[in-house]
Amino acid sequence: MNNSEATYELVNDKPDLTFNSRGKVQAKGKGEMEMYFVERA
Repeated sequence: MNNSEATYELVNDKPDLTFNSRGKVQAKGKGEMEMYFVERA
């Protein structure tokens, strides 16, 4: 699943999730945003 930095900040302390940064991605109507892939560990 792909998530924004705002969502990452809310859930990054969950031990059952792992995150991989995608770097900055152009988001329609929002400009560049830091994005993360998230998976269940």
